[in-house]
Amino acid sequence: MSRDDILAAALVLLGEGAGQGLTMRALAARLGVTPMSLYRHVGDQAGLLRALADQVYVQALDEPVGLAGERAQIRALLTRYHQAVGRYPQLTLAIFATPQAFAGVTRQITARLTALLARITDSPLLWRDILVDHAHGSGLALAAGQAQPAQIEDMALQYQQALDRLLDAVCGSTAGSPRG
Repeated sequence: MSRDDILAAALVLLGEGAGQGLTMRALAARLGVTPMSLYRHVGDQAGLLRALADQVYVQALDEPVGLAGERAQIRALLTRYHQAVGRYPQLTLAIFATPQAFAGVTRQITARLTALLARITDSPLLWRDILVDHAHGSGLALAAGQAQPAQIEDMALQYQQALDRLLDAVCGSTAGSPRG
């Protein structure tokens, strides 16, 4: 049993149980091992969620090739993060319920977003929270529409349009006035 096997089974359990089925005991039973063997690979429940988040959200940190400017980089980062939230909504909800799981890649995403925003606004923390909350809300709503591909495409487009409006506000409002 590898760490990748554990994480793959954990993602399946998260999806099957609408977030409620992922326990160390259930995961061990799924893998045919003892719960103690899982603890050696991923630590406790929060460690498991951190490892899952690192695996799922790492693509959001991919450096955009050829994107100039903070706005374009913020848009790319948030678009990739939004897509991951939409694909794995139960993981996002599990992290909300387990604050100790907020570490690793999720912290790196937040730190990168904050740093990019600090270059274009005097209120980077405020805008970070607004933009991340928007990505979460829209991503979770996107997941709710999984049965209808046309609706998912429309919702993803609406997210991009709303994100562009928010980024316009970051770059042009009093609270988001660019630094000179």
